[in-house]
Amino acid sequence: MTFEELKLTRQFLNAIEEEGFQNPTPVQEQAIPKILSGQHLIGIAQTGTGKTAAYLLPVFMKIKYAQGDDPRVIVLVPTKELVLQVKKQGEALARYTNIRFTALYGGVGKQPQIQELEAGTDVIIATPRRLSELYNLGAFRMKKITTMILDEADRMLDMGFLPQINAIMDILPRKKQNLLFSATFPPKVEKLSQDFMDFPVKIEITPQATPVETVEQILYPVPNTPTKMNLLEFLLQDEETFHRVIIFCKTKKTTHALFTFLKKKATKSIREIHSNKGQNTRINAMNDFKSGEVRILVATDVAARGIDVESVSHVINFDVPVLYEDYVHRIGRTGRAFKTGTAITFMNDAEKFHIKKIEKLIGMFIPKKAIPEAVEIPETSFEEKQEIAKSIDHQRRKDDPNYKGAFHDKKRDNPKAYSNKKSSKKGRHKNRWKRK
Repeated sequence: MTFEELKLTRQFLNAIEEEGFQNPTPVQEQAIPKILSGQHLIGIAQTGTGKTAAYLLPVFMKIKYAQGDDPRVIVLVPTKELVLQVKKQGEALARYTNIRFTALYGGVGKQPQIQELEAGTDVIIATPRRLSELYNLGAFRMKKITTMILDEADRMLDMGFLPQINAIMDILPRKKQNLLFSATFPPKVEKLSQDFMDFPVKIEITPQATPVETVEQILYPVPNTPTKMNLLEFLLQDEETFHRVIIFCKTKKTTHALFTFLKKKATKSIREIHSNKGQNTRINAMNDFKSGEVRILVATDVAARGIDVESVSHVINFDVPVLYEDYVHRIGRTGRAFKTGTAITFMNDAEKFHIKKIEKLIGMFIPKKAIPEAVEIPETSFEEKQEIAKSIDHQRRKDDPNYKGAFHDKKRDNPKAYSNKKSSKKGRHKNRWKRK
């Protein structure tokens, strides 16, 4: 199929051609005609499949041009990075129109965004919290909204945005077109769709939580954190192969520690992204990574769905994610736009539990690879051994409430011995009083 067959007007066909899109992706083939016909739509599609253009193009076709001061389209996404990404793609696709865009997100002052809204806009792209804040301040009205789009719905619910989403839905006009896009469709997303969509059509491009086929997956079993760091340093020495790399960590603390470690190893072209970093710092780091000036990006999952960079050669999971859908979103940062990529995961004994759950979710085993001989494997410290053992204990207790692990209270596990000890102690007190 061609874009001409989707009945897009010449102004959008010219923009598509300039963006380098040759043929519509499967999600675009299926979604665009249904959205143009006015249907409510649920789209289950992975990141990197072209779903942003799949909803933007038909929506732009319907609004056509700038009109009035009040917004007519709202796009809700979970992160600041994704707000900016969607806005950038929207502006590119609508370059031959006068459609106006406003990006609303936290971490920056409200006043410039309020002034932009007051000047008039057609499309608002926002995070739920900032949209709610500015609406409550009276910065804009929603009475002319004709299309509501929830993108990355599963991630928004994982981040706790359901109260804001429900509040926004209560304010919006009843008569509008609703579109929901998500990489996965768990029960909570299904319930959300039922709450605000009547008789939607559902399209599913790939089975839920299926990794991108263009991504090679590799799993390295490692004994401890120092070995993870040595293995990472060893891999990154091959600058030609690992030419554009995203390293994902579980926490901000680990992200910063790893960034500091790699920086000391004379790796100059490296940046870190997490929620403690200011908005401008994060934007600049992302732009430098996209331009190729930065080779390595160390990030928490806050960036997992906000990075749309072609030619990412490798994604490295320094930590295994405990939200298993995040594994799919992380590795989806490489192998984009039908290019190939590699996703490497480091796994210690405590993380085996999570890998098994991830493999069940994606319906495949992740191939294991031995640590290269050149990598030094230090002995695991007593503290890390204890931490790993406690983590395994916790996981087994979750799976089996009757499990009694290495860190249980021995007194409680043997109540008879404990009661005998108490009674004998009580008896000794009685004898002492008798002697007195």
